[in-house]
Amino acid sequence: MKKYLYLLSALLVSAAIPALAQETATLQPAAAVQPAVDPVMQQISTLQARWAEIKYQIPSDDAKIEAIHTLEDQAAQITAANPARAEPKIWEAIILSTDAGIVKGMSALSKVEKAKALLEAAEKMDSQALEGSAHTSLGSLYYQVPGWPVGFGDSEKAEEHLKMALQINPNGIDPNYFYGDFLLQDDRPAEAKTYLERALVAPARPGRELADAGRHQEIKVALAKVEEKLKSGGKKQFN
Repeated sequence: MKKYLYLLSALLVSAAIPALAQETATLQPAAAVQPAVDPVMQQISTLQARWAEIKYQIPSDDAKIEAIHTLEDQAAQITAANPARAEPKIWEAIILSTDAGIVKGMSALSKVEKAKALLEAAEKMDSQALEGSAHTSLGSLYYQVPGWPVGFGDSEKAEEHLKMALQINPNGIDPNYFYGDFLLQDDRPAEAKTYLERALVAPARPGRELADAGRHQEIKVALAKVEEKLKSGGKKQFN
């Protein structure tokens, strides 16, 4: 009888082991699912990093132009390889616009015209891409490019696109900076100060430390101009 009870007890224990093991396995935390790597965004990150180096670390305009031309070619290749993606179009446009800003003059118009076309295509494809960057860049082009008959500059369109960018990314450093700079150039310093100060305290962008540092310097320069205008009684205009 004792032998029978011992065998029965052993069978019950062995039967419980798989159930216990299953329960233990269920209680173990599941391994974190790693997000899928987007190869297009990896390429965009490379463009962003090199763009920041060219814009903020290369002092000579000649060296900047040579470097930006190489980057333009790389961006164009990424755009051509990914026709259904908005992000490469946006960054090719940003690089073209930066080139135009270095060169200036009439020779830069073809660059900004191409940048505008790329941004319009990107905006139609995905207006939310890169947190509304197509609107930010279109707005900046519209207020920095001369108006008719020289170029396509248009203050009303600039403000429209910049406000759209802020709706999508209200706390972003770029939409706040560019809208603030637009307002400054439109002789609305009190309004400009609000957006430039927001840009200065915008959340840091992981992986874009150099770009953020460079932009902070531009914001501080713009804020200094705002203070000068306010002290001199600059026009105040509110919409």
